[in-house]
Amino acid sequence: ASSTESDVNGLGNPTLLHLFSHIEFIKQQMARDNVQFVRFESVDLHGVSRSKNIPSRFFHEKAIHGVAMPRSYLELTLNPKDNELDYINATNFNCDIILNPDLSTFRILPWTEQTARVICDSFTVLGNPLMTSPRHIAKKQLSQLQDNGFSLHSAFTYEFCIYGITEVVNSKTISFPAATILNNHDQTFIQELIEGMYYAGANIESFSSSTGPGQMEITFHPAFGIDAADSAFTFRTGIKEVAKKYNYVASFFSESGFYNSGALSHSLWDLNGQKNLFSAGYGVEELSELGKNWLSGLLAHTAAISCLMAPTTSCRKPYSKYSKESKETVNAKWAYNDNSCAFNVKCHGGKGTNIENKLSSAAANPYLVLAATIAAGLDGVKRGLRYDDMLEDENQTGYLKHSSIPLKLEDALVALEKDSCIKEALGETFIRYFVAMKHYELETEEMDSERNKCLGYFI
Repeated sequence: ASSTESDVNGLGNPTLLHLFSHIEFIKQQMARDNVQFVRFESVDLHGVSRSKNIPSRFFHEKAIHGVAMPRSYLELTLNPKDNELDYINATNFNCDIILNPDLSTFRILPWTEQTARVICDSFTVLGNPLMTSPRHIAKKQLSQLQDNGFSLHSAFTYEFCIYGITEVVNSKTISFPAATILNNHDQTFIQELIEGMYYAGANIESFSSSTGPGQMEITFHPAFGIDAADSAFTFRTGIKEVAKKYNYVASFFSESGFYNSGALSHSLWDLNGQKNLFSAGYGVEELSELGKNWLSGLLAHTAAISCLMAPTTSCRKPYSKYSKESKETVNAKWAYNDNSCAFNVKCHGGKGTNIENKLSSAAANPYLVLAATIAAGLDGVKRGLRYDDMLEDENQTGYLKHSSIPLKLEDALVALEKDSCIKEALGETFIRYFVAMKHYELETEEMDSERNKCLGYFI
């Protein structure tokens, strides 16, 4: 109270007053619903939730001061070499970071008793944003869009697999696809999942079976800003928890034989969210000039952003479907209403014109997919790029290096390091760390058989 009276820049600050008001509102909600624990969640580089559960009596304190967590929980690379990452060493790699909650994401989890969750942003103990934080990087790119007078309207579409709980057969551990869901026999599971996700902040628009055994497809309702990635992040954690209640295992990892995609449908709007700037007119199958610039930016940076879209060896294999020949790279294609293309331009339905980025795997981090898409597209807008005319002429393939997709993850990492635009947009610190992490995974991929065997359950 004395601080409020004496320091107009302290507790008397309207922002702080709003914060305390928001905290009190949440505490009243927690009391009404008898919430005993709050999960403070952050996202690691794989897109997986890392969290700490806090008893509700400590919520007020932690909402203000944050929750400490070891930095290594989020950055994942074991013992990084100093010569690879000169900004980091063993001392600060093992230090704490602070999870500060975004109170607007507070939700009570319907599938877990007396538990709520809030999505957090990661900061150093000195209060600086963690430069490797995927959510921070995505928010920074959304801020760049806003500075240029735009907003992003987007939604993810995920394919994933539902398995029965593993069984031991002849001393081997085997996972069987939950094929009954293909026939919609397990309506109870599906209904709890869709309703629960809605109250948890992930608004599911459709849910259906896909092509593979036990493979499902989910589409979210489009949203502006960071909400699209937050919804995807919420779903990736939530479906694993709901599935476990029904003796299923949910996995976004691409197994051998078929592929789990993680497409991002998106369109550029004005700041007020009133006008779709990709649309050239109602019922017209054509992108606006701005939309063509944006698409050209995606094509120009395809090689670099592909390792953020498909970050594992197995989830890059489907890229070869773009070419029947044995090559080091293939060309990314785009077309109107063609689901076989890397960039599918849709001009039908009630959502208006949008571009579906199908480069992305379901194993990718949704925040990084969102950030990379914005960084590439916005560069195309700023520079007024027009590669689409060249793409329509098959005789000009010699000039299509801008749209090449490296089939090997190692080559894509090199392209990312060489792309100064994407490096500047996402931050050199993040790029250096991401590349080092992926090289470490590639080097240990064959040796670490136990890790590889469990990836399907982890991601």
